[in-house]
Amino acid sequence: MDEGTDDAFVNRNSPIPILIVNPEDDTLTPTDSEPSERRRDAFKNSMSPSRLKENISPSRLKEKLEQVSEKKSASSSLQDRMFTINIYLMTCSLSRLLQRIIPSDDSPTDAPSSDRRSRPAVERPNFSIPLMSNNFRRFNARIGVAFVFQNRLIRLFTWRRPTHTLSFLACYTFICLDPYLLAVAPLAATIFFIMVPAFLARHPPPPTSNVDPVMEKEIELYAYPLQGPPLAPAKKIRPAPDLSKDFFRNMRDLQNCMEDFSRLHDAVVSSIAPLTNFSNEAVSSALFLALTALACPLFVFSHLLPWRTLFLVGGWVAISLGHPSVIKSLQQSGAEKTVKEERKEAENFAQKFIADDIVLSSAPEKREVEIFELQQRVRATSSLFSSLGFGVDAEDEPEYELVMYSANPFTPLDPGRVSGARPKGTRFFEDVQPPRGWTWSESKWRLDLGSQDWVGERCNRTEEQKATKSG
Repeated sequence: MDEGTDDAFVNRNSPIPILIVNPEDDTLTPTDSEPSERRRDAFKNSMSPSRLKENISPSRLKEKLEQVSEKKSASSSLQDRMFTINIYLMTCSLSRLLQRIIPSDDSPTDAPSSDRRSRPAVERPNFSIPLMSNNFRRFNARIGVAFVFQNRLIRLFTWRRPTHTLSFLACYTFICLDPYLLAVAPLAATIFFIMVPAFLARHPPPPTSNVDPVMEKEIELYAYPLQGPPLAPAKKIRPAPDLSKDFFRNMRDLQNCMEDFSRLHDAVVSSIAPLTNFSNEAVSSALFLALTALACPLFVFSHLLPWRTLFLVGGWVAISLGHPSVIKSLQQSGAEKTVKEERKEAENFAQKFIADDIVLSSAPEKREVEIFELQQRVRATSSLFSSLGFGVDAEDEPEYELVMYSANPFTPLDPGRVSGARPKGTRFFEDVQPPRGWTWSESKWRLDLGSQDWVGERCNRTEEQKATKSG
């Protein structure tokens, strides 16, 4: 987890280079063809003090070391390249696998999309594992500033240092009494929290010795040299190095923030969604009426309310409730139990109001639907037997057969029948559907046996029966 030291020289499973000093000429490489005397003379010449001094000179040693380092770097660079290629191939194969598994966001540009995060609505790169890992590493290395700000806010509102909290409340009071000071707040924060610490970092106080630690901080306040050249370099904000302590601290804080956000999201959804999504229409309707009744007078009389006093008192009360002594006294006094009882009474009152005064709708409207059974007369059987000379019993002769069920009686004067078109309907009684926006209230059909009335009213002479169903 600690950062590595670049200046350290350690053996990391690699061979230690061996330095060999050899002359550049060929006098030290004897062959079998040379006489022994000549080899002896050459060896004596190479071992002479002047020759040895030339071979072990600093420039010569530097050249040998550079050659060894070049060979080592070439071998290590080859290994690094092979490792990089293997990692690249693995990430590519994994990315292709995930592209097959994860559904694509690509859709036709002409088709309307309700999702505002889809590819046509937002031009952003698609999901990629290398890009995701790189972005997470860069984000985690730079998110430390947000966590530092979060910790400072926690210390501020939990009264870790009462002087800081009281100073914040004083500034908050001035802003509540004069809201135009909000324009000064960003500029003052930039001066006091960014520029002044940066100047003090470049002009540090001189070191103190043999001073009481209690008095040291007071001396430092007056020991900053406000004139003269800077004594220290400017402080730069750098990303946390990979695998460093700060990097893992950021990962820890990011993990805890994700857990806090998940709990907050679940709490908000579980408490607000049942009241506003009309899953219980009576409760949501009552809340809708209450918000409407509150919004109408506020729209007219909101300028008469003392907003400065309300924000001032509300801010002081909210921040004071975070003091440890106030929390301890509330726990000892049983205020939590009292709050639960008051909340239960309010819920009972709201439920009684909803049960007595909220009426969603009256009995649903009912209407009747006419379905006509269209039949056609069968004449083939009677004509065949009459041509052969046999008599046909009128009771046994099938005069009509079912064609379909339709909402149109298809009378002789119907325009569709006059033009020769076929009627529209269904052959099966179970396929009859209610009109759009309606549902069947009963599962049984009622057969209308008194067909003479509506036949006479509509001047029809060919229809026999009609069926009606309540809907």
